[in-house]
Amino acid sequence: MTGARVTVPAPLAERARELAAGRLTPAVAADAATVILLRERSGIEAYLMRRVRALEFAPGACVFPGGSVDAADADPDIGWAGPSPADVAGRLGTSQERARALVCAAVRETFEESGVLLAGPSPSAPPAPAALAALVDDSAALARYRHALLTGTTSFGELLGRLGLMLRADLLTPWARWVTPEASPRRFDTWFFAAALPPGQTAALAAAAARQDHGEPNHGESDQGTWLRPAGALESARTGEITLLPPTAVTLGELAQHDSVTAVLAEHRTMTMRMPRVVLDEDGAWLAMPLPEPPPSQPQESRP
Repeated sequence: MTGARVTVPAPLAERARELAAGRLTPAVAADAATVILLRERSGIEAYLMRRVRALEFAPGACVFPGGSVDAADADPDIGWAGPSPADVAGRLGTSQERARALVCAAVRETFEESGVLLAGPSPSAPPAPAALAALVDDSAALARYRHALLTGTTSFGELLGRLGLMLRADLLTPWARWVTPEASPRRFDTWFFAAALPPGQTAALAAAAARQDHGEPNHGESDQGTWLRPAGALESARTGEITLLPPTAVTLGELAQHDSVTAVLAEHRTMTMRMPRVVLDEDGAWLAMPLPEPPPSQPQESRP
């Protein structure tokens, strides 16, 4: 595994030395899911959120909506529409239970963090706010539901059941799988999915939603959200205006090669695990990145 080398912080380099010497055991990587939320405005734009600087993991970095898988995400009673968990498991190359949990976590975290709900009242109905508004009355009610999820006072399954909704697995395109380097003190096995912003829905941070909800405090992990063109985001990272984690930067580079959201969602990608690693040599400690994914070897699938 070769590629661009990036200097790593001293604490991570020291952990890599301890690991190489056999004095350290790698942390177990927790399952996580991320959604590359996309829209078209004379080209592709991706929704990025800046993590608050007080967080332990990736403070200040701009990331896609996502987070850790919860035990409740594997609940088989959660309403499901689209390809079956078994079909998704085949695409991801994992177990059916794990695939169900990953998809649920992806939809749940996207709603918690951006307010975009990849769900609908039936398998065929569009996930538009008109269908949701009749169920939840107004945006303040949606904000309260997000707040309840963030604070753990309700589960995602309970929320969907209360609203008469089911998650839409058909709106998620498996994109990539990234695992945090073994030397990291906190590790994630993160599965990336691409999704188009549903017509009529808007993305807003939990902080903005909380202000609508009678001034409730913000329990979110991000303090800023914005839509950026992939190439523009990469340029902002190059000039130091924003910070990107390596998997985010690689994904933005892949998105920049497409001219439409439709083209992105039409890809049938192999979910090969990608794991950067810390390399120790005479020049110091470096982060070696995986090689880019080769282009699809089969015709791209068309969505109906």
